[in-house]
Amino acid sequence: MPPRETITPMGVPVDVYAKNVKDAHFISLTDIAKYKNEENPADIIKNWIRTRSTIEYIGLWEEMNNRDFNSIAFNELKLESGSNSFVLSPTKWIEKTNAIGITTQAGRYGGTYAHSDIAFEFASWISAEFKLYLIKDYQQLKQKENSHFNLEWNLNRTMAKLNYKVHTDAIKDNLIPPAITKAYAGVKYANEADRLNVALFGKTAKEWRQENPDAEGNIRDAATIEQLLVLTNLESMNAELIKQKISEEERTLRLNIMAREQMEVFLNNQEATRRLENNLK
Repeated sequence: MPPRETITPMGVPVDVYAKNVKDAHFISLTDIAKYKNEENPADIIKNWIRTRSTIEYIGLWEEMNNRDFNSIAFNELKLESGSNSFVLSPTKWIEKTNAIGITTQAGRYGGTYAHSDIAFEFASWISAEFKLYLIKDYQQLKQKENSHFNLEWNLNRTMAKLNYKVHTDAIKDNLIPPAITKAYAGVKYANEADRLNVALFGKTAKEWRQENPDAEGNIRDAATIEQLLVLTNLESMNAELIKQKISEEERTLRLNIMAREQMEVFLNNQEATRRLENNLK
């Protein structure tokens, strides 16, 4: 079952889910409809979806986002919508047009769900006030998901689920940063970002670009998950060293030692990480 959250605009629990972190959210139309009719939310949805303005809106959304959308069936339904006897349900809409913006589910989380673009349109039809509260709560949910805490948690979880294949000394040598010399540590860098690059990767961004002229992105785009996690720790450590007025040369050396130690910890605990990975599956 996809990850789910519940928001409560105006005290009404509304289910929200996404297939994964990068996917758009689908919001429960069934829960939204309960604001107007708690006993028969399905009837509210059917009344909304049968209107010509709704069909035009969700049809346009599908044409913009769904290359497999059946536009011929859409036009037929739009013409039929002028009749008083016209009846349309979410299931019929999906089956006839191959729509993806609205979906129906059975089971514990059963009901009708729609992409947030469509869900907000439905909420507007229900109540302008309710729509505003729904958008506010949804935006707070999005901010929560994009917060540093959740980003760090996802990075750690991703790292734990990686299939570690570091078995040879050659690969290990590529992952553990080289010990830099005092002379190299004494070089003045253009910014603190390059100081961290030298500590972790053993080279500046410019040096990496010269070695990889055809590569896309920059030195950090090519980093592993482990290196990115260590980089976060280095940034915090460097900030503390700056506050302590530690010299640039000494900071570079300390950061390099820290990077080497932390990368070695990652490589020396592969079995523990694999066990954690299995527990997360």
